[in-house]
Amino acid sequence: MRDLQNKRLMWLKAVLLTLIGTASATLLMLEAPTWKAALLLALTIWGFCRAYYFAFYVLEHYVDPGYRFAGLFSLVRYVLRRRRVERQRGATGHDDPDAPGGRAAG
Repeated sequence: MRDLQNKRLMWLKAVLLTLIGTASATLLMLEAPTWKAALLLALTIWGFCRAYYFAFYVLEHYVDPGYRFAGLFSLVRYVLRRRRVERQRGATGHDDPDAPGGRAAG
């Protein structure tokens, strides 16, 4: 699948995602109109926003600046590959220069 490059479609996507979130939050609050439900919903939204920021900004800019994530599946593949490489390093006792974050001699 190609990357979305049309600016109008990007804005449309942002508006549609905002509408989905707003409609979902509204329906949840109509279902359980309590302060507890509102607080839990707000904390859920805040927590996922911070996790998203971490996954796509912090990891790319601070943890591994050489890697560019293409989405959540890319992030999962990166984490699984990194864990496998770290297990291999532990078994062999040396770094793999071709692995993400590996150190090439030289």
